[in-house]
Formats: sequence, C-alpha cells, structure tokens
Amino acid sequence: MDSGILFMLGSALISAFSGAITKILSEDMSALEIVFFRNVIGVIAISYALKHTALKQKGGKFHMLFMRGLLGFLAMILYFYTITTIPLGEAITLNKTSPLFVSLLAYFVLKEHLSTSTIFAVIIGFLGIVFIAKPFGMNVSYVHFLGVLGGFFAAAAYTTIKKIKDIYDSRVIVLSFVIIGTIIPGVLFLVAPYVQAPKAINFLFPIFHMPENLYIWMLIIAMAMISTLSQWLLTKAYSASNVSIVGVISYTNIPFAIGFGWMLGDALPDFLIYVGIGLIILGGVLVGMNKK
Repeated sequence: MDSGILFMLGSALISAFSGAITKILSEDMSALEIVFFRNVIGVIAISYALKHTALKQKGGKFHMLFMRGLLGFLAMILYFYTITTIPLGEAITLNKTSPLFVSLLAYFVLKEHLSTSTIFAVIIGFLGIVFIAKPFGMNVSYVHFLGVLGGFFAAAAYTTIKKIKDIYDSRVIVLSFVIIGTIIPGVLFLVAPYVQAPKAINFLFPIFHMPENLYIWMLIIAMAMISTLSQWLLTKAYSASNVSIVGVISYTNIPFAIGFGWMLGDALPDFLIYVGIGLIILGGVLVGMNKK
C-alpha cells in the first residue's frame, strides 16, 4: 500500500481518537477549558521548537497573522463544543465541510477560478448538511449550525494561511494560533462571573475550574500529544502521495469517529444522517479532485 495512504489512515484514526478524548473530557470540563489547556501545551511545544531552531522569515502583515489566530480559535471552540453536544461522528462530519468553504473563499477572497464541476461538488456537499440537520422534519439543531460555522471559520483560517505562508515561518503561524487560543479563553474566564450571556452563547462564558484529578491531566496531555502526532502524519501523507488520493482517505476519520462515538454511548446515525455524511464526503472528494 502507498505510504501516503498509510500515513493518512493513521492521521484519520488518531484525529478521531482525539475527538473521543475530547468527548470524555467534556464530562468534567467545558469546551472552552479544553481549548485553553490544549493551546497552553501548544504554546510550550512551539516555543521550545523556536528556541532550538532559528527563524527564517520576512515578516509583515501582522494583522493577517492575528486574523489567522482568531479564526483558528473560533473554529476550534465551535468544533469542540459540537463534539461535547452532539454525536462524535456528526460533529467531525460537519467540521469536514471546510474544504467546501475553502473553494468558495478562494473564489471570493483569493480571486481563484471556480469551475462548474467545483460548484457542483460544493452544492452536493451542502445538500449533505441539509440531510444531517433535517430541516424538513422541523428538527433543526442550533448546535449543527455551529458545527457548520466552525467548518467555515476553519476554511477562513486556511485561506488566511495562503496569504502569509511565504512571509512567516510555519511555526510562527501556529504559535499565533495557540497564543490567541490561550489569551481569548483566559479573558472569557475572567469576565464569566460578571456576564449573563444569552443561552445561545453561554458556552463561551463558563466558570473556570482547575483540574485536580490526575486522570484528567493525563487525558489533556494525551489529547495534545496525539493531536500533534495526527498533524505530523497528515503532513507526511501529503508529502508522500498524490494530494487528491490522500484527500479522499482523510474522510476515513468520519467512520472512525462514528465507531469511537458508539463506544462512548452515542446512538448510531439514522438513514438520513448517513446520506448526509455520504454527500459531504462526495462533495469534499470532488472538490479535492478538481484541484488536482
């Protein structure tokens, strides 16, 4: 089997496992606390890497660097919140809508050409969202909307990276994300006792509790470490094999997530959700093939 496919299979499995750990942590922590501690560990890891290897970058466009960090934080908090609220497989599927949004943002922001086949693929993908949210059965979930919004913010963050990747070291780009992802939760924790937030956004203002259980700390550290491993395997996969083929394999994290979710007590998806998942995967695969 192609090494790139093996790397991506490993990345997809570990990514789904990271989502499962997040779901376990949600029994004792809020989504914002999980984001905070994950990014604190990220700051330590990236700072260590910067200390031992000198930077080589032009710099400039600091506002774009800040925007990448802000968009990344919004994508992460919405992703983690959906994991803590709806079945794991659905949460990860909604997050995988980001390639669809990337195509649209590349057209409107980066002025890239959008072919007819890409437009068709995007329509298929968004039709999958409709099946998952089940609007015709009057069962529209606000959390599902937040999941899709998280996919949009992830796509916006990826688009921002394309504008600064040639002037900033990749470690600095990641560092901007984890620093902002640490500062913003810290500020929200400080103001939370004084804010009466509407129900729709009260997940952004939880009361902070320092974990005291060794088991919880072990899960937090494990999540941070395996997330880093997943990103490393993903990078190796895209370096070792055809991008379009690897992109298709990346969607295997959805069935992995459904399996992990079922083991944690999630109900298996019904027929309409399976149809929606299939359409989103098909749309994402077609978008990737059109970029080949």
